[in-house]
Amino acid sequence: MSFIHLKTLLWKEFRGEFRTKEVLSSMLVFSLLVVAAFGFALDLDRSETGKVLPGVIWVTLIFAGILALNRSFTTELQNDCIYGLMLTRASRSTIYFAKLITNLLLMAVVEIIIVPLFFIMLNYPAPPHLSLLVLVLILGTYCFMAVGTFLAALAAGTRVSEMLLPLLMLPMTMPVLLCSTLVTKGAFEIMPNDVGIYMKLLGTYAVIFTVLPALLFDHLLEV
Repeated sequence: MSFIHLKTLLWKEFRGEFRTKEVLSSMLVFSLLVVAAFGFALDLDRSETGKVLPGVIWVTLIFAGILALNRSFTTELQNDCIYGLMLTRASRSTIYFAKLITNLLLMAVVEIIIVPLFFIMLNYPAPPHLSLLVLVLILGTYCFMAVGTFLAALAAGTRVSEMLLPLLMLPMTMPVLLCSTLVTKGAFEIMPNDVGIYMKLLGTYAVIFTVLPALLFDHLLEV
């Protein structure tokens, strides 16, 4: 993988997104609506809010991520631009990592805005283990996007890609959702228990779904 080619592809991705702001705006609007809905609908005491909030955060982030992934390869399919990318000197794995990094940065923007808003709207203090929360947000988001970017390329060539992608993703990312939610719940506790095993599972998942898509993406684009 050439870093020069990766830099060029990233510039293409960012320029296209900054021109339209289509993906980021849809992710933010959806997430803000969820925050507002839960903020006004939930009327729980602090202990109950701490039990509900980890799941609410991750469900919101995952569905916001699906909005981004559904648009990942849309522009490349228009006028068969994907074949133009395949004819460049950039390796196929470079195309994958450029898409992955773009999706991760979009999710990072959403998380920086949305996660603090959840605490504000639900009147909940910062968790005791804030560093653990930040770490699981980074690792869980990476695992989700690594799988999702690969599956988005797989589903993009079908006529029902927007319906097919969630059907493919949700079963494959269920371990990520469960582990991330449990670690986030641990970050809200004074003495978190058994979060180490879940972090190791997320780390293993991240390694596997970094290596496999890089090896298989070449064959995927030929399909």
